[in-house]
Amino acid sequence: MRDVDAAIAANRFGLGARPGELRALGSTARDALRAWLAEPPPRLEAPLKPSHEVLAAALARREAAAAAAADPREAEVANAVATLRDIYAPVYQAETLARFRHAVATGRGFIERLVHFWSNHFAVSVDKLAVLGLAGALEREAIRPHVLGHFADMLLAVEKHPAMLLYLDNARSAGPDSRLARAAGRRGRAPGLNENLGREILELHTLGVDGGYTQQDVRAMAMLVTGWSIGGGEGALQGGEPGRFHFREALHQPGSKVLLGRRHAEAGVEEGEQALRMLALHPATARHLATKLVRHFLADDPPPALVSRVARAYLESEGHLGQACAALVDAPETWSTPLAKYKTPADYIHSAYRALGLAVGEHDPRLFAELGQRIFQPGSPAGWPDTAAGWDGAAALMKRLEWAQEAAARLGSTRDARELARQALGPTWSARSDEAVMRAQDAAQALALFLGSPEFMRR
Repeated sequence: MRDVDAAIAANRFGLGARPGELRALGSTARDALRAWLAEPPPRLEAPLKPSHEVLAAALARREAAAAAAADPREAEVANAVATLRDIYAPVYQAETLARFRHAVATGRGFIERLVHFWSNHFAVSVDKLAVLGLAGALEREAIRPHVLGHFADMLLAVEKHPAMLLYLDNARSAGPDSRLARAAGRRGRAPGLNENLGREILELHTLGVDGGYTQQDVRAMAMLVTGWSIGGGEGALQGGEPGRFHFREALHQPGSKVLLGRRHAEAGVEEGEQALRMLALHPATARHLATKLVRHFLADDPPPALVSRVARAYLESEGHLGQACAALVDAPETWSTPLAKYKTPADYIHSAYRALGLAVGEHDPRLFAELGQRIFQPGSPAGWPDTAAGWDGAAALMKRLEWAQEAAARLGSTRDARELARQALGPTWSARSDEAVMRAQDAAQALALFLGSPEFMRR
């Protein structure tokens, strides 16, 4: 079965095999995956704007719009339109294009899949306009640099990133006894504590929904990160470099807080940092992350024994993600059942472009929306589903087949479908599918049959 290893490495662990990739991996596929885990994570080559520049530009545009409008309501509308159309939308387009191109071109598909996995774990959705120009930067700035390092570092970077602070409404969250709340309360306009970030940190980002926390812990976590905000602003929320993380002491809840039975003494911004580092090494977090990793790479119903081994590797390495992923690579189960996962639309698109050797055009990222998985728009903090039940409906399958037929009609006789199947799937390509392709009436139909085959729909 060693000749199957290359196909599993490229398709289950990676984003799909490009022509020649299976031959290059050969019988050393497992060694290649381990080697990639030891290398620095790749960066996107395209010149993209840092998040603080995007936010600073939006802030400046908002102030200009407000100054130009006599009616404050007009200023609000003008700001929303100008920010979205003139600043955020082009940034989103550049980010998604660069991401797609890198996914198709990379020779380290395993690492890029991990970037996308963690980006979905820490999901933000561009259906909230404030995140439209920042979601790509969250992945580039907070996730990609830490994807092979310690989870605590990624966790801290994500929770402090402007995209997450805006998406989960933490930038203006005020402790009930904070300086600003007391002052505003005397004027009858007291700001409130927002629990969104605190709740998602516990429920989605660390412990998991069954992680043993209570509503009291949610509230404590929310108070620990009061004051975690973004520089710029007006009035009482002035201060800090526009667009960058800024700790606002006036919003922070004073006094000690108790989270999961552990008391955190008053220490300003360090309170939240200490709490996140504690959560990163909690056994429930290890189990939650291991379950998601095994589900993503192996099976919709993760084998408990493998989940335990991955969680143990995570805890023994003090939350090192590379070591947890190495446990996956070393697991016999991971290599024993090819084509166990139904591809998401994103998986399908990436693998098709790679198998066909297609170049990514300027407007090609729109394809993700057409097939039901627009980039950075999962719709909720829970991210996109990672089981077949979320994607294998008849309507969704029809959209894939329609695109496959359109792509095949364009490419025509420029591609040999049977050869592409062997190059992309190796020994996991079945004799039955090969015969169906061989009997096609022309090259275009053969290519469509390959792209719509049961083997190509799975990884």
